Amino acid sequence: MPELPEVETSRAGIAPYLEGHRITALRVRQPRLRWPVPSDLAAHLEGQIVRSVSRRGKYLLIAVNGGCALLHLGMSGSVRILPQGTVAGKHDHVDLELDSGLMLRLTDPRRFGALLWQAEGEEHKLLASLGPEPLSDAFDVDHLGRCCKGRRSNIKAVIMDSHVVVGVGNIYANEALYLAGIDPRRAAGRISIARLQTLVAAIKAVLARAIEQGGTTLRDFVGGDGKPGYFSQELNVYGRAGEACPGCGNILKEVRLAQRSTVFCSLCQT
Repeated sequence: MPELPEVETSRAGIAPYLEGHRITALRVRQPRLRWPVPSDLAAHLEGQIVRSVSRRGKYLLIAVNGGCALLHLGMSGSVRILPQGTVAGKHDHVDLELDSGLMLRLTDPRRFGALLWQAEGEEHKLLASLGPEPLSDAFDVDHLGRCCKGRRSNIKAVIMDSHVVVGVGNIYANEALYLAGIDPRRAAGRISIARLQTLVAAIKAVLARAIEQGGTTLRDFVGGDGKPGYFSQELNVYGRAGEACPGCGNILKEVRLAQRSTVFCSLCQT
């Protein structure tokens, strides 16, 4: 699944081609995505100038007068900027045509993505319960400490909970916990404030670096400019079970936590 840095890479890639341009047509070839594309979405978008392209968690927000389109890439979705008239493939479900002669195309083989509408002055229910952005000042040790207090859940599950903080998916949770030296299996409520402070800093550092590098290369993901990300070249633990820890040389272990692959060093992470 594209994670926060991948979505941010997509946002940065498509924003210059959308912002300030008029939407001339919305063409929906397959409305049955994770949730049905609203039947009146074209009426909200066509003829409107794109004011901004922003991100909330893993949602891209394409803002126009009156509201914004919410775009989620799901498990395997991607967006491209292409010339209008480019022949659509089997999994090319939506085109947003612009006055520049270009278009934004949503490709989603598994159809777990979404294209929805949020009216101006309202907050879509999918966004209403999200936690703070991990790179914002709102995500700090005080916030994480409150979320961890009394929790028996493992710390990895807590930081991957979008109600606690958005956008810390499996890859970056593995990497942040390694950087912070915290065993992912440890109960969240039994971690000291000092160590949580280290974890907050690690989450911010890992995500910032991944965004800088253009996201992590996944089988189903390339950036908005058609180029893959490069952060996967720098992963310390994710996908490296059975290899040597880059810090101490110990063999990295793999366990399943909440049905997700979790790789860690039993010596460096306690």
